[in-house]
Amino acid sequence: MPRRGEFTRDFPDVPEVPDPVVGRVGERVIRTASATRRNLTSRVLPSVYTCSQLAAELADEWVEYVEAAGLAAGTVQSYQQAIDNLCTSVDAQLGEDAARASLGRDQPDLARAMATWERKLPSGFAPNSNRPAILSGAVRVLIRRRVEHPERPVTERMAALAKAGSGVPIGENEELDEFSRAEKQAMVRAAWAAVIALEKRLETGWRLAAQGRHPGDGSWMSIPDLLWGLAHEAVTPAQISDAVGPTRGWTEELRACIRRPDGSMPVTTARIELTRHLVAQLWPSTFDLHAFRVLLIDATAHPPEEVSKLTEDGVEFTPRGVRMTLVRKRAKRRYYRAFKDTSIEMADVIETKEFTDRPRREPGAIVKRLMAVTERARQRAADPEGNLFVRAAVDVDRELKFCEWNPEAPLARFSRWLEVHGVTVEGKTDIRRLRKSGKVEKVVASRGHIHEAADDHYEETFKGHYAQGTTLRVISAEVINSAQDHWFSMALEGPTVLSQEAAQAAEESTQLQALGLSKKEADDLVEGELDMGVTHCTNPYESPFSPAGELCAVAPLRCLECRNAWVLPSQLPQLLLFSDHVERIRQRLAPQHFTALWGQSYVNLQAVLEDRTEQEIALARKHIAEGGITLSLPLAAHVEFDA
Repeated sequence: MPRRGEFTRDFPDVPEVPDPVVGRVGERVIRTASATRRNLTSRVLPSVYTCSQLAAELADEWVEYVEAAGLAAGTVQSYQQAIDNLCTSVDAQLGEDAARASLGRDQPDLARAMATWERKLPSGFAPNSNRPAILSGAVRVLIRRRVEHPERPVTERMAALAKAGSGVPIGENEELDEFSRAEKQAMVRAAWAAVIALEKRLETGWRLAAQGRHPGDGSWMSIPDLLWGLAHEAVTPAQISDAVGPTRGWTEELRACIRRPDGSMPVTTARIELTRHLVAQLWPSTFDLHAFRVLLIDATAHPPEEVSKLTEDGVEFTPRGVRMTLVRKRAKRRYYRAFKDTSIEMADVIETKEFTDRPRREPGAIVKRLMAVTERARQRAADPEGNLFVRAAVDVDRELKFCEWNPEAPLARFSRWLEVHGVTVEGKTDIRRLRKSGKVEKVVASRGHIHEAADDHYEETFKGHYAQGTTLRVISAEVINSAQDHWFSMALEGPTVLSQEAAQAAEESTQLQALGLSKKEADDLVEGELDMGVTHCTNPYESPFSPAGELCAVAPLRCLECRNAWVLPSQLPQLLLFSDHVERIRQRLAPQHFTALWGQSYVNLQAVLEDRTEQEIALARKHIAEGGITLSLPLAAHVEFDA
């Protein structure tokens, strides 16, 4: 069987077109191995199109590109679909003239036809589909490859069109939201239950196999004998299937192996189902390995494609845990992560059966159990890469194979695993959502700091792929709460304002001490020793705006934002003068700039003045006019805005 990316070329013997611009018009065939199917065949038959020359040229480039790049089966089919879609459109647009269409001819105008095809391409797909952009890009790649070949002429218009950016919209993919905490916990519990059940099943299967003998010497109806034959490679699933015969001749023990929960049994597939059941008693199946992937994603918060590609050489156990070599295929990056097992530290403190059976989130313990259940399968697989996720399967030809795990097998997908284990989730049953759940936990733990949550990729990647759903809400909530706390604290840390009655009652320093001042501070306040011009200050050497021990550098401009400030009724004239100064600034600055610089002072100042009566304000204005009261401000307060 060809490996993934291998292909065969099949050109039937047909007369070649004498025009050197045109490739052979025979059928182009590419066969690739698929992860879900043994063989996939992609064909381009130029003769079915009126524009056979164009189809042949693109098909030649397609075959050579697959050979050079080793493209996967899905990508190969995308290029085949793109050629078919374009050629069908060209035939419809050009009619009989399509027979002369070629990348090397100016007439008919193939550039216009391709531009029309790209413009109409999205209408043939679902809204926001990214498939049109993929098909358009595939055709452009093939044309650009042909342009680089000196012996394959391409018109200037087609070369320019291929090099230019595609006008086909990329489309929008629906972002996957993470699983809820309850859904994730249900998944992890189901995964641990499945792992324990698998270990017990394999232990029982090998114990029974040890009790059996060759079915030819024993019985083809004996489960221990059949297991012995499979374990010792003495019999094949095909031989078992032929030997057991129709189900009517089976023993009740064999019937129980394939009986469904409702009591019925398969009819046409009974024998192959029996062989698959027997194989699953000795080696893990495709279905079994979902549990290990769930646990590893939960424990490491790494992508599913990375944890499922772990190899024997990529795992190194340390005294404190495990060190893994992880490969990010899309980014072509190999990196290393060390994970610490908490059970090692807690082993002396906690010794319970539950803890022993189900280590909570310890990658080292999970990997050890994975290696244990797949050890015999890996020995039979003889995989040069040493993948840990190896399964045993009986294919439709009744052959027993040990191969790399395929989580997308039609009857053993993740959605089916959730259904069998009774786990219900909202939205798509996509394993990548579990990775996002791990990211959310990191965001919550780091209090919304992206640089800490994005520990295995760039912060921009995190913002683009993970900052939605719950993650975005957590980050947004942290930002909003931080902003609110900042402004609330500033509002609460404003000056202490004494009314006329309170000031009269607090003329004695003992009354001021009851309000939180020390005896010295109270005495200095009464005697006017703490006057800073606009307010009094209990301690100008402990300003929140200057380093501790240094004299406040922003008085009196920021006194109305300071927790050390005390406002007495006698300072109303200075407050009015300061209000006039701030109003002039407000008229000169943009609203956003003023709010950023003076917003809190302005709000606190207005609140202080609102508590004064009209008579008090009028009297203060009179004192200002008659007594020549002025406001002493630093020079910078005038230069900054008058310059």
